[in-house]
Amino acid sequence: MLVKRVLYYSYEKLLEKEVKKGKLPLHVGLILDGNRRYAKEMGYNDITIGHIEGARKLDDVLKWCAELDIKIVTIWVLSTENIQRDRGEVEALLKVIEDKIDELSNNQIVKRNGFKIHALGKIEMLPDRLQDVIKKAEKLTRNNNNHILNIAVGYGGREEIVEAVKEAIRCKKFENIEEVANNITSDDITAHLYTCGIPDPDLIIRTSGEVRLSGFLLWQSAYSEFYFCDALWPAFRKIDFLRAIRSYQHRNRRFGK
Repeated sequence: MLVKRVLYYSYEKLLEKEVKKGKLPLHVGLILDGNRRYAKEMGYNDITIGHIEGARKLDDVLKWCAELDIKIVTIWVLSTENIQRDRGEVEALLKVIEDKIDELSNNQIVKRNGFKIHALGKIEMLPDRLQDVIKKAEKLTRNNNNHILNIAVGYGGREEIVEAVKEAIRCKKFENIEEVANNITSDDITAHLYTCGIPDPDLIIRTSGEVRLSGFLLWQSAYSEFYFCDALWPAFRKIDFLRAIRSYQHRNRRFGK
């Protein structure tokens, strides 16, 4: 066991050294998948424990991003579809999210590295207590300027685009539907996304072995690189993270050209 830990540590340091020599992404998106499966594989009767372990894992990942000076991190913690799950599970998950965001307000990793917290999604559909915690976290970290932590909660990519199109139309005066069709541009829609003013993600990582986006940042990910990792989110290791960054560095990004 000791030999295994030494070899793991040595490999991790070599990988980190290699990654630091290459071009690093400015913005990394993370689909935090596998909490429920992790709980089942670990033999927990209560799958909420998987969500709690997943919340703890976020501290590690924020630390790794800060070490590599990755400026923007966007995590997806709750989709609009998740809210349709079993009521008891949803309530427990919402409580985990509430507790974690509340803790992030005074989290030492967030403070030390200057993470500004920003929530993305249909915040108004969330419970009042969670909305209050989100507002508190955003207020307490609003002067942090080193990094941004976007938390997608109550988020759906299709819903975001629909809302952005509606807002784009509302902001312009049209005589008829033909004018709407001829004058709405991609820039108009981009200006009304939840991420307005934030660069699109360079790299999106999904854990748990699922190979799909499931609606995460659909508009913003047009030219993102993707990395799908077999590790379940609570078991996501620094080696897994560094491998994702290395894979990104080995790709030739052409942005559709």
